[in-house]
Amino acid sequence: MMFEPGEQFHYNNAGFIVLGMIIEQVTGAPFSTYIEEHVLRRCDMVDSGYFSLDCLPKNTAFGYIDEDGGAWRTNTYSIPIQSGADGGAYVTAPDMTKFWRALLRYQILSEAYTKLLLKPHVQVKEHVYYGYGIWMKIQNQHVKKYHIMGYDPGVSFHSVVYPASQTILSVLSNKSSGAFQMMNIVEEQLQI
Repeated sequence: MMFEPGEQFHYNNAGFIVLGMIIEQVTGAPFSTYIEEHVLRRCDMVDSGYFSLDCLPKNTAFGYIDEDGGAWRTNTYSIPIQSGADGGAYVTAPDMTKFWRALLRYQILSEAYTKLLLKPHVQVKEHVYYGYGIWMKIQNQHVKKYHIMGYDPGVSFHSVVYPASQTILSVLSNKSSGAFQMMNIVEEQLQI
């Protein structure tokens, strides 16, 4: 261990890999199958899933990596052929809206477990906290936003729900950093 639990925060994808292995051990199903059946289907996220890189659904955008000198290349050889518990699921913005609505209506987890998931467990920096896989911005003891984000070479993703207005915003990009920059611009323009 790097430090005592609750003392500091250090994001670590390996924890999600271990969680995926626990889910597989307890359920007897592959992680991706379990999530597709118990989360994606429950949320009616019909355009999202753990697709194999060599068999993607139509209209799937390829990810691109910005090379030195202004050249671009696809991320085909930079990401796993099929993602797992540490990320890489294919999602759409409309499906992320379905996810947030189902989560906040206790359709994925019970009310008690949803509240535990969305509870701030550690302060990362001023106004920024982390729950169980969900980031949150808290000001004046109120959650201003819950958000999840992800990055792989050639793709980035940021999805937010603002509890006060029940507004949901998701930005997906087929570049490594596009989603984060766009989310900041949209939040600034909307004064969220």
